[in-house]
Amino acid sequence: MTQKDSYEVVVVGGGTAGLSAALVLGRARRRTLVVDAGEPRNAPAAHMQGYLSRDGMSPADFLAVGREEIARYGVELVQDRAVDVGKEGDFAVVLASGRTVRARRLVIATGLKDELPKVEGLAERFGRDVLHCPYCHGWEVRDQAFGVLATTPMSVHQALIVSQWSKDVTFFLHKVTEEELSDDDLRRLAAAGVKVVPGEVTGLVTEDDRLTGVRLAGGTPSGGGTTHHREVLFVAPRAVPQTDLLRHLGAELRETPFGAYPVVDETGLTTVPGVWSAGNAMGFAEQVVNAAAGGYRAGATINGELLMADLDAAVRV
Repeated sequence: MTQKDSYEVVVVGGGTAGLSAALVLGRARRRTLVVDAGEPRNAPAAHMQGYLSRDGMSPADFLAVGREEIARYGVELVQDRAVDVGKEGDFAVVLASGRTVRARRLVIATGLKDELPKVEGLAERFGRDVLHCPYCHGWEVRDQAFGVLATTPMSVHQALIVSQWSKDVTFFLHKVTEEELSDDDLRRLAAAGVKVVPGEVTGLVTEDDRLTGVRLAGGTPSGGGTTHHREVLFVAPRAVPQTDLLRHLGAELRETPFGAYPVVDETGLTTVPGVWSAGNAMGFAEQVVNAAAGGYRAGATINGELLMADLDAAVRV
């Protein structure tokens, strides 16, 4: 192991959370490496919203600025993927390129992946007029004809929330039956003016590269079904947390309706000493602004812990 492969902190994940942690650590003069696989969750989106002073900025531009900032403080960034990790004194992180790097502390900021329902045309329009977060995109599509594609009975909540941005909302039950909805669900949907449409959605209709309709399965020999005019479709993807490295380290995970996430304290410290998690690797609901804050907290905590560990070691000599 050469000196160039030894770091005080390795940050796995070069999204908002990872870059934020690396910025704090670089400014604290910690030898830090960011391992970036280059697959940010918000890559399909043309803009991000709700981040004070960066509202409307392209996610790609945001990350590019972040990379420039960490480089000013000597933080290294490598385009690679961490495929394994172990602990033999320090942590050893194995990269897909075959390189192994060591670190005294780790930040796991590997995010999550969105797994979309298998509906024709859905994936191609995700981040454009097929959306998942009204807080991220609701203002930009306000007052248009909304559809909401149910993935579970919990999709009722999404249909109710988006009704704040449009009074023309149709809730497509897709593979959810009306019997799976509670009486309270149905009462609230009616109160919000949301139209409930049973039947499986088979595809989207587009015109001039714009969503114009949602097509349902039909009973005709040709297979043609009813088409409902819609301009925007909201859908809740299945969240797939990227927690393989945390599992390899033996971190305790907690099951949620949106996947299994590490048990952490208020700074992001997992149940494995020396390992922090931030961003969507830590929780489903972490928006960009939350991820930046979580990375900052982790970075500052790690710097303080390293400082105290080194001072205590010096006292014992």
